[in-house]
Amino acid sequence: MSLGLERFYGSGDLHFITESCYHRLPLLGSPCRRDLFLEVFEQVRQRYQLVVVAYVVMPEHFHLLISEPGRGNPSIVIQALKLGIARRVIAAEKRCERRYEGQNLLRQEAPCSRMWEARFYDYNVWTQPKRVEKIRYIHRNPVRRGLVENPEQWRWSSFRAYAYEESGPVRVNDWSVLKLKVRLAS
Repeated sequence: MSLGLERFYGSGDLHFITESCYHRLPLLGSPCRRDLFLEVFEQVRQRYQLVVVAYVVMPEHFHLLISEPGRGNPSIVIQALKLGIARRVIAAEKRCERRYEGQNLLRQEAPCSRMWEARFYDYNVWTQPKRVEKIRYIHRNPVRRGLVENPEQWRWSSFRAYAYEESGPVRVNDWSVLKLKVRLAS
């Protein structure tokens, strides 16, 4: 059933993706879960031959600026990412519950039987100014939310790849690889 959401694939545009955790719960609230997200994201990037332009992982959502993949389409990529993370988080949670069965321990992470909202937001980015706007938005997100004072302090984003040319857990590809189609505004 379509809720009026249209996706436009196949034109070579970049895609600004936003996905929220179920009911905006902070299911990515711990450093361990955000690290897990980046580990799975890098595997998905490699598997689907994806160019990652920018990313940020927040406690209850994430933003990506990605190319169309060499294999599949952005919907398939996001499905693989969400499923890979959910499976690992739920499996780790079950192991933890078995380990501490019968003990009354305060949980540091929210439990989850469902991890993600059903749909993700996808915005086609096809001009250079919009690309810059989305990269800035992604990197400033943790600062706007009050999680850090400066973007370089949030290690779950691609900011340091831009600012310091550091390689992080997710490869932010060389720009010569990226073929950004630029359309003239009419």
